[in-house]
Parts: sequence; structure tokens; C-alpha cells
Amino acid sequence: MKIEIDENSGFCFGVTTAISKAEEELRKGGTLFSLGDIVHNGKECDRLRMLGLQATSHELLNTLSHSKVLLRAHGEPPATYATARANNVEIIDATCPVVLQLQRRIRNEYQNNPDAQIVIFGKPGHAEVLGLVGQTEGKAIVLSSPDEADDLDFHRHIRLFSQTTQPLKEFQKIVAYIRSHIQSPATFAYYDTICRQVSNRIPRMIAFAKRHDAIIFVCGNKSSNGQVLLNACLAVNPRSYCVEGPEDITTKMTEGITTLGICGATSTPKWLMEQCKEAVEKLNNP
Repeated sequence: MKIEIDENSGFCFGVTTAISKAEEELRKGGTLFSLGDIVHNGKECDRLRMLGLQATSHELLNTLSHSKVLLRAHGEPPATYATARANNVEIIDATCPVVLQLQRRIRNEYQNNPDAQIVIFGKPGHAEVLGLVGQTEGKAIVLSSPDEADDLDFHRHIRLFSQTTQPLKEFQKIVAYIRSHIQSPATFAYYDTICRQVSNRIPRMIAFAKRHDAIIFVCGNKSSNGQVLLNACLAVNPRSYCVEGPEDITTKMTEGITTLGICGATSTPKWLMEQCKEAVEKLNNP
């Protein structure tokens, strides 16, 4: 059997930077907290925990004092920074530069155009989306799908943004719907804020999945990006199996095939995909 690991899979730039910053701080010694899981991959979080990284929550942030807290790539709302300042907490800011730019754009639009509806296409409750909504004092409207655009007030100005990891085609559907329903003199403007490093993975993933008899997709169960990419694989290759790690791989996944592709989400480490390849080789060569 030929096994290929997708060279385009693995950490995106933002996640790579966040993990590098965490490792750099951990080498200095002392205690480092991460506000939430640094990445939506349990295996990578376990590795960093062994190095000394401790995950904390927004609730516990209120109780920390004179500590170091790393903000992950997803970003945080202004309230988090205010809490840290009040508690003398040193922030290690690992927010992705693409997300930081998006936060600034939303904040500026909200402050400069108070009559407009600020609309964000994204996953409700997702860490990045919470950070984006926070730029509008919680007033932004979050749409999880094009169908929800019908709930907007088309007699008021609309300014549309997107979570950086959302599918481009779905965003374009929302743009088309609002454009065809907006009522003059209300105006509509949209900002394509989708990260191309992430969105470009979908066509590449589809091409990769088509090349192989079966796909093993390695992904943490909390990754929304992983679900999007897995669905892209399933659309063209029904023998696409999602696993969190090598222990989830079974012989059934590779029965009767000659080529196997191993790929993953933007939160999946390369070392974990390598471990899955080794597990497949052991199963097929006992």
C-alpha cells in the first residue's frame, strides 16, 4: 500500500506562531497559562501540558494575579485585556495577525458608523467570533449560515465581515442575498476577511482526497476548520475516516485499497499525522 501525507495539511501560520511563543516562554521557566486550549487538538495540548503549559478559563482569569497568560491565535475581546490589566497579569499575545487586523476593522466600522448593523458570518460561540463580537460591545449580529441572512433589517445599513476560517462560497451567498434585498437609502458593504491560507486548503484537500482510495483525516473533535475540511474530503471520497490519533485507526479503514492519504486540519500537528502513518504500517505489516 502506498501512503501519502498531505504536504498542505498541518498548522496554519497563526497556530504555528502561537505554539512557538508558548514554547519560547516555557523555556524561560516559571508558570505559563493559556486562556483556553492553545489549539483545538487534544494531542498537541497534551504535549504542551507536559512542557508546563496550564490551560485556564475566563472565569479563572479573574482570580489570577501577577501571572503570565498566553492569548491563543483566535484572539480575545477587549474585556479580556482589561481584566488582565486590573489583575497585573502579563499578556503573551499570540493572536493571529489576520485576526488582529479583522478585529481592528470591525472596531473601526462600529465606532465610525454607529447606525449600521455589524454582521459577522461565523460559528456562534467560537473563540474567534467572541473576540470579534467583543469589538462591538456585544452588538454584532452573528450569522452561522446564509439562510439566517433573512433575519436582518434591510432598511438599515449593513456591514458584513467573516470569521477568518469560514467557507468562501457560503460567504459569497450571504453577500448576494443581502445585495439583492437591501432597501435604499440603506447601504451595504462587505469585507472579505477570510484567510486564504485556510480557504485555499479546501480545493487542495479535494484534489488530495480524489487521488487516493481512502483518506484518514486526523483532527481534534473541537476543530470547526477540521469539520469543514473533513466534509470536503467526504464529498469526493466516501471512504474518508476521521480519527483523533493513531489509536483510532482500524484495519477496516484500509481494507482492499492500494493508496491511502493522510491529512488534517489547520490545528493538526505534522508529528501526529506521522504517528498515524506508522500505525497504519504496523497494522498492515504485523
